[in-house]
Amino acid sequence: MNTDKSTSEILNDALARISSLVRGEVDLARAEVNENLHKAALAVGMIVAALVIALTALNVLTAALVAALTELGIPGGWSALIVGLGFAIVAYMMLQKGKSELKLTSLAPTRTAENVKRDAQIVKDSYND
Repeated sequence: MNTDKSTSEILNDALARISSLVRGEVDLARAEVNENLHKAALAVGMIVAALVIALTALNVLTAALVAALTELGIPGGWSALIVGLGFAIVAYMMLQKGKSELKLTSLAPTRTAENVKRDAQIVKDSYND
């Protein structure tokens, strides 16, 4: 019995394996992008929630803090400025955290890219042998 494969059989086998590999990588990329988009949606939700909380806090706490500082002897205008700056700093920090979660690099399918590089190297090495 002859176990040698013809060139066309080898080519068909290689194409089938490459096709299967590409399908697998596309499926992985799709899953990874979906996972990253879910993370992005959560980050957007954090930003929206931060804005709602910041606005509510500004309405309630601003008046209370300004009144407290005024009670301590600081003129009303200066009290309002101090409180406003404090809230602005907190809101800025929350905004930066949300923006850092939305960077495009965090959305890219990095695991898939690494797998494709590895697979290409394996294919290259197998044909060099």
